[in-house]
Amino acid sequence: MRVVSVVSTKGGVGKTTVAANLGGLLADAGLRVLLLDLDIQPTLSSYYALNQKADAGAYELIALNQTGPAQIISTTVVAGLDLILSNDDQGRLSTLLMHAPDGRLRLRNLLDDFRPRYDLLLIDTQGARSVLLEMAILACDTALSPITPEMLAARELRRGTLRLFGELEPFRHLGITLPPLRLLLNQVSSIRVDTRMIIRGLHDAFTGAPNISVLDTVVPDRVAYLNAASLGLPAHRIETRQSGQRRSRPALKTMQALAIELFPEWRELISKVSRYAEVR
Repeated sequence: MRVVSVVSTKGGVGKTTVAANLGGLLADAGLRVLLLDLDIQPTLSSYYALNQKADAGAYELIALNQTGPAQIISTTVVAGLDLILSNDDQGRLSTLLMHAPDGRLRLRNLLDDFRPRYDLLLIDTQGARSVLLEMAILACDTALSPITPEMLAARELRRGTLRLFGELEPFRHLGITLPPLRLLLNQVSSIRVDTRMIIRGLHDAFTGAPNISVLDTVVPDRVAYLNAASLGLPAHRIETRQSGQRRSRPALKTMQALAIELFPEWRELISKVSRYAEVR
């Protein structure tokens, strides 16, 4: 099972949109995908309609080590896409983990219970520094960080996310290797000159940097992603072709490119995804 945490210490960069659409595309590719919502503002938990809602969720998973599928796993209307709901609106988990002996390693220690059932676990996190964010980073194979092409977002990347990774380095002494950090340019408009400058600057800044890279895939600022969220559908199902007035790739091609770049071992399955998909 691959584990990807979608992370940023800055809110509003599109973490939930990326997680929901990436998960939806990979489920339509025939993979078994589990979404875990660790954001106390549970946007991912309400993105897709549910066929079956579990009585428990992320709180019981982390606080009580409860991993039974019948108790904590909800099923969405997208075949192959399951969800562990966020249900910690009072922020109790952060306090608990701060004082627990296994603290930031709690989720990492629970993952073996999910490996036989899923090909991919996608974790959505809060857009702020927290022990839950640190736990998600230490549990994953890859950290995916969306970044909007704005100067403030670029500064926050260095001040927040990159600094956090540096502060987690001591976990190497416990035999834990930090995941590679993949930066995803999100909500990109090709019109603005400063946007192109920031994109070029990010690529230049991290060329040759150990364990950090900027993905080649760029997610454009397209209304299709907003429409998809309103409909509770993956964006690739509602925008399969390029508009004659827009040069950027449609949502289907964009999400396929992103998925292939992150998971080249599943290239053949991902390439076959089309608009048609099963709804259960």
